[in-house]
Amino acid sequence: MESTLTFLYVIRDLVVNNNNSIANCIFYLTKKSSLMIFERRNMRKIFGPTRTADGYWRIKTNQEINEILKGQNMIGFIKKQRLNWLCHAERMAEDNIVQKIKRWKPMSKRPIGGPKTRWEDGGLEDIKSMNVRNWKKVVQSRDSWKEVVGQARTLYRL
Repeated sequence: MESTLTFLYVIRDLVVNNNNSIANCIFYLTKKSSLMIFERRNMRKIFGPTRTADGYWRIKTNQEINEILKGQNMIGFIKKQRLNWLCHAERMAEDNIVQKIKRWKPMSKRPIGGPKTRWEDGGLEDIKSMNVRNWKKVVQSRDSWKEVVGQARTLYRL
């Protein structure tokens, strides 16, 4: 169990906090799936193989790893962090530099196959997929926003 906590608190935080480009770009399908593969591969190494009833050893399945993690994967963690920051930034004054950066529109060339996106757009997509209405009013109440963020962490469809 200690090795699980090590992974959850040390490795997960290293991936999320030290590489903000992963946190910002993760929600493209290829990055999202590669991060899930990274997490499951490390969990398989931590917990090792499972012994079957007939005495053979096999690796843990994805379902077994999800049961060990209890639905708390890196993708949910990153989405929770992003929604928390979006809430924090939304409650700031309109003339704050964070508000200006949050609403900034990129002036660079569009990436191949995709539109110019702002940081805020990823959070708004999560909010729309959760069917949160009047999210700017919900943000002002910290307790109701915590419920929304907790719901976001457990949803797989985000």
